[in-house]
Amino acid sequence: MVWNIVLWVGIFVVFYFFMIRPQQKKQKDQKNFIENLKKGDGVVTIGGLHGKVYSVEGTTITLEVDKGLKLTFEKTAISREATVKLPA
Repeated sequence: MVWNIVLWVGIFVVFYFFMIRPQQKKQKDQKNFIENLKKGDGVVTIGGLHGKVYSVEGTTITLEVDKGLKLTFEKTAISREATVKLPA
């Protein structure tokens, strides 16, 4: 009886540290990233479109994907930062 309770508590602890906690950290990091976007940042949208931030206004963001071509997205559509490696 006691071992069953210990087993269930152990399963819950493992589940928390390997599933719930990392997901919460990832969501917090994504929220901070979106809130701190500024002009000139290179980003990738959830659709895979690469561009530079042209302007940030409220909940929308305008990306410049090519010279003179600007597209407007919701901030939540930004997936990650685009890492561009410069030639050595």
